[in-house]
Parts: sequence; C-alpha cells; structure tokens
Amino acid sequence: MPETSISRYPVPTPGEWPDDIRARILEVQAKAGFVPNVFLTLAHRPDEFRAFFAYHDALMLKEGGLTKGEREMIVVATSAVNNCLYCVVAHGAILRIYEKQPLLADQLAVNHRKADITPRQKAMLDFAIKVCSDSASINDEDFKTLRDYGFDDADIWDITAITAFFGLSNRMANVISMRPNDEFYLMGRIPRE
Repeated sequence: MPETSISRYPVPTPGEWPDDIRARILEVQAKAGFVPNVFLTLAHRPDEFRAFFAYHDALMLKEGGLTKGEREMIVVATSAVNNCLYCVVAHGAILRIYEKQPLLADQLAVNHRKADITPRQKAMLDFAIKVCSDSASINDEDFKTLRDYGFDDADIWDITAITAFFGLSNRMANVISMRPNDEFYLMGRIPRE
C-alpha cells in the first residue's frame, strides 16, 4: 500500500517537538498503542496544539450530565454533518469502545434518528445538529425540549461547546487533509485478542 501523507502541512519529527508536546504524545502512544494523527499534525503549531488539547480535555474529559459516550455521539453526528472524515472515523472508534456497540458510530454518522439510542440522546443530537447547522435559529423551545429530557443548563452548554469546538476541528482537519489512522477503522468493531 502506498504511503499517504497525513497532512498538507509539514508534520514535525519527534526531534522537533517541544518537551511538553513530546510528553503528551508519548503518553497517548503508550495508552493507545499508536499516535493519533491529530497529535502529529497539530504539533506543527505548538501554541495552538496546547490550546486545542486544553479545550478538548476540558470538554471531553469532564464529569457532568453527559456521559463520555454521549460526548462522543455529539462529535460523530456533527462531524458527519461537516463531512469530516478524520473526526467521524477517530471519534467513531472511541464511541464504539465507550458504548460497546460496534454499529453505533456508523448509525450516527448516517442518521442519528435511526440509530440505536434513547429518545433523550436523539433530542440531544437534534439540538447538536441544529447548533452545527443553524445556530442562529436556536430558541427557548429548543431549551425546553432538552430540559423536558432532563438536561440542565450546564448540559446544554456542554452540548453546544462540544459541537462548536468540533466545528473548528472539522474545518481544520478538512483543510489540512488530516488522514485518520488506519488503526481507528477496526477499533471497537471486533473483540480484542
């Protein structure tokens, strides 16, 4: 198989990484067994790398009314709307692992309304898709719908912030042609040996 570039922009070599970025990348590699290309491509701009992952972690690793799986559902569904191959594939893998549902990410990437999720989660994704596609039309009725499903204002903020953050991520990934790691495609689809 021919080697394909993971970015239109230069990808720094490990010797070029600042120490804090090297530590973060090696930590991820030790945990995952490989380095997701998002880390390698964003290392091209160290200050932005740090800001990106600080905000990513603040949104995706926090405790709150949304589970880690629900946070990944938002990423997959909205990244599909934004046609972001990297995020659909990479976060689809994470979603399959968190939810232990090998079909779920594919369902969400095509049509969340037909996916094997709860009515509450469908309402969450309806809102996220609206934020992604037409945020100017968000109104009090949208908030009421989410509150009727048990989401509070902090949860609604989180849904919105995750959608907005990954809107930025999707656009950067598309512009730089960030390629998903091959490892992501099978993760969570077949039992680990």
